[in-house]
Amino acid sequence: MNYAFPLLAVLIWSANTVVSKLAAGAIAPTEIGFLRWVLAAALLTPFLLPRCLRQAAVIRPQLGRIVVLGLLGMVIYQTLAYFAASHTTATHMGIILTLSPMMVLGMAVLLGQTLTTGALLGSVLAIVGVALVVSGGNLAELAASGLNRGDAMMLLAALAYAAYNILLKRWPMAGISTWQLLYLQMLVAVVAQLPLYLAAPKVGLNVHNLPLVAFAGTMASIAAPLLWMIAVQRLGASRSSMFFNLTPLFTALIAAVVLHEQLNLAQWLGGALTLIGVLLAERWTRPLRRRIAPTAQSA
Repeated sequence: MNYAFPLLAVLIWSANTVVSKLAAGAIAPTEIGFLRWVLAAALLTPFLLPRCLRQAAVIRPQLGRIVVLGLLGMVIYQTLAYFAASHTTATHMGIILTLSPMMVLGMAVLLGQTLTTGALLGSVLAIVGVALVVSGGNLAELAASGLNRGDAMMLLAALAYAAYNILLKRWPMAGISTWQLLYLQMLVAVVAQLPLYLAAPKVGLNVHNLPLVAFAGTMASIAAPLLWMIAVQRLGASRSSMFFNLTPLFTALIAAVVLHEQLNLAQWLGGALTLIGVLLAERWTRPLRRRIAPTAQSA
């Protein structure tokens, strides 16, 4: 049952990756990035603002951590994704996000977590899979030309979200419920993005982009983050983030139907490698190096 939380969250975010691509040209990245959080915060304010005000004494000492989480997960990650959508495909965006688990794993190991054989091999397969997809199977050309602007933005977005997942697990918020934490991060996103929204050019809401803002402001901004925070709390950052490896499959299927994006054989192989990486990481949990118990010294 616990696995349903990250699975549903990733499915929603995969659909939102396609929505981000649809938004490119229909609404400015700064607009949808700001308006989605305004909508989400407005929907939750009647229920959560009174509770947060009553618990101000509990929230205030943890406000700095909440601001950092909101900036990483709600502002930097999401804003980069919207800008990236103008320079790369939805399928590429989804597959690049599979590097987030590897980044989480690397950070977790640096912080003292035991490295498992499955997690290591799964991450390597994810890297190879992403390289195949981004290059279209031509790894030599990728090495020579590098990433395009959109792919590079998505790599930075994945790094920001990896840091968010690590901190979300390592910073338990005493006395703050999951709903309250999500709501407070939304407020951080609204305040942080307001200056950019006011300064940037705007398209304005219309019949074409209003459904995109509505989906982003409800399913992608409320339902998916809530499911994800529950997943991180129950499964941990590393195990939850491995479900990001399902993003390319979900995104490619949705993009094929909605955007008519197609993958070649090498790119399908790359997507398959990411799925194998999920299975390895989840099932092969033997530590890479077993710790040797210290032996008692003879007198």
